[in-house]
Amino acid sequence: MSAAAIAAVVIGRNEGERLIRCLRSLQGQVQQLVYVDSGSTDGSAAAARELGALVVDLDLSQPFTAARARNAGLAELEPGIEFVQFVDGDCEVNPDWIATAADFMQAHPKAAVACGRRRERFPEVSVYNRLCDAEWDTPAGEAKACGGDALMRVAAVYTAGGYREGLIAGEEPELCLRLRRAGWQVWRLEAEMTLHDAQMLRFTQWWNRSRRAGHAFAEGAALHGTGPERHWVAETRRALLWGAALPAGIASAALAHPLLLMIALIYPAQVLRLSRRTGFEQALFTVLGKFAEAAGALEFYWRRWRGSARGILEYK
Repeated sequence: MSAAAIAAVVIGRNEGERLIRCLRSLQGQVQQLVYVDSGSTDGSAAAARELGALVVDLDLSQPFTAARARNAGLAELEPGIEFVQFVDGDCEVNPDWIATAADFMQAHPKAAVACGRRRERFPEVSVYNRLCDAEWDTPAGEAKACGGDALMRVAAVYTAGGYREGLIAGEEPELCLRLRRAGWQVWRLEAEMTLHDAQMLRFTQWWNRSRRAGHAFAEGAALHGTGPERHWVAETRRALLWGAALPAGIASAALAHPLLLMIALIYPAQVLRLSRRTGFEQALFTVLGKFAEAAGALEFYWRRWRGSARGILEYK
């Protein structure tokens, strides 16, 4: 597959050396390289220009979202671009990935999205990085959704109307849902795609990331939960059950009789149950994460009732 039909759109905000590594990994692989900057103060935009990227500086007067940044990059593509590789600025693209994904897309004309294995660059640095690495390890084959890194068919994305710019998270699964409804396919290939640098070293970073996921679950379910896919309905219910309803019920029961506080043992029991499949570390944080996810979901409902939108929720 000739690189003449492929572009890359990189989005970022204060990624520093990670961005430079990302852009260099794309040089020579694509016809057009676009970098969309969301208000960086570390010289990212200037560094991208020096590396030959077309730089788009988002208007600071409007709220930042990754979805908005990706749409801004998409709008800058040259005529004739058939595929676009979306990449987060903290990722390095594998040198074989774009050619592998493009060949697959050409052989599968109904495929709108191809993604591969994203790995954490430093999983040994923290438990939170390891959790990210496990999260990226999804099964190969036809899939429901992709993450931020993926090769997409430009015509399909245009037809779907691009990303929903108001979403602060979960914009890729939401786009993939609309693509699948339109008859397109999403594929996860058994191929190395990107190295990601989460740089999560503190519990508060992991908590905020999990809270953002809960917000995305609730908003996604509000948008598409009544459809046949029941988009993120189960994820939202689990978060609210384990992270809000059960704790409230246990606290109420304990007020009636202190011994009823023993009901809280359901949480370590759940950790032990899940650890048989995922290991103790992942099971523990899966259960803990439900409290953060519930907080994010409840915030979405509170803001929707008040009629106010939330800005981006960063964890770095």
